[in-house]
Amino acid sequence: MSGSVRDRAVELIQVMTGDEKHEASAASTLDVLVALYDGVLRVSPATIDDPTRDRFLLSKGHGPMAYYAVLAAMGFIDPAILPSFGAYGSILGRHPDRTLVPGVEISSGSLGHGLPIAVGLAHGLAVRGAASAGARVFCLVGDAELEEGSNHEAIALAGRLGLERLHVVVVDNTSSTYGWPGGIAARFELEGWSARTVDGRSRPALDAAFRVAHPGRPHVVIAMINDVLS
Repeated sequence: MSGSVRDRAVELIQVMTGDEKHEASAASTLDVLVALYDGVLRVSPATIDDPTRDRFLLSKGHGPMAYYAVLAAMGFIDPAILPSFGAYGSILGRHPDRTLVPGVEISSGSLGHGLPIAVGLAHGLAVRGAASAGARVFCLVGDAELEEGSNHEAIALAGRLGLERLHVVVVDNTSSTYGWPGGIAARFELEGWSARTVDGRSRPALDAAFRVAHPGRPHVVIAMINDVLS
C-alpha cells in the first residue's frame, strides 16, 4: 500500500503547475506525508469530523503540493481538481485553507504559526479528556521555520505541560540560517521532549520513529532530507 500511495502521489503532483517556486518544498515533505497518512494517522475521509480523530497540521504550508497530492491519493479530495491548483476560484490555493479543503485542519503558510496552534490543540484535547479519547496531534514544520520566536515559546511550553498527545516532525533540509548547537533534536530535548533523528526518505525509519513510546512527554521526529533545498 505504501508504495502505491507514494507512486500515486508523485503522479498527482505532476498535474499541478504554476508554483515552481515551492516545488522543492513539496518534494521535501512527500515521504513524511505518505508515512503519516498511510500508516500512522488515525483519520480518514469518513472521520474528518470525529472528535477522537488524529489531527495533522501542516505548518510548512507554503509548499502544499505534496500535501494535496497525498490527500487526493487517500481519498480526502477528488484528484480531478488538482490541475486547478493555484488558479482563480480554485479551492487549492498556494497555502491550504481549512474552510475549503476537506481534511485540512488549519490554514497555514505564515512561518511559525503551526506549532503554537498544535500545542494549544494538544492541550485542549487533553483537557477535554474522554470527549477526545485517543486523539493525537501531529504537526509538520520546516527547519528554517524553527527560527521563528513563536516556535521557541511553543517548544518550551509543550515540554513544561508534558503534552504526550503532541507529535512534531521537523523536515530538516539544512535550509535554516543559523542552526542549533548540538542539532535540532538537542533543542527539543533541552525542553523535556522525546526526540529521534532519522532518514526522511526511509519509510521503515519514519514508521519506527513515529511509534516511539513517550509517556508524559511530547515527541519530535527530525526527518533529514539531503536531496532538495527549500
